[in-house]
Amino acid sequence: MSGFRHVVMFTWAEGTTTSQQEEVRTRLAELPAVIPEIGSLSLGADAGVNPGNFDFVVVGDFADRDAYLVYRDHPAHRAVIDGYITPILDRRAAVQYEP
Repeated sequence: MSGFRHVVMFTWAEGTTTSQQEEVRTRLAELPAVIPEIGSLSLGADAGVNPGNFDFVVVGDFADRDAYLVYRDHPAHRAVIDGYITPILDRRAAVQYEP
C-alpha cells in the first residue's frame, strides 16, 4: 500500500457523556464529504477488551503527505477539533506514516 496514514487515539475526560462521544463520531464521519483529500476515514470506540486502552480511534488514509496536510488544516476539520473534541479530551496520541 502506498499513501499516507494518520492514526489518532483519544481518551475522553471524566464525565464525558455518550451523547458527546457520538457527536464526535458523527461530526468526523461527515468530513469525507467535505474534504475530498480524505481517501478513507475509519472511526471506532474501544471494544473494552483490554484495560487501559484509549477510548476512540481515527484512522485516515490519504494519497500523500500533502493531502493529509490539507485535511489537518481544513477549517471543517479544525471546527470538529475545536468544537467537539477539545472540550471533552483528556489525552491524545497520534502518528502519521507511509504504509
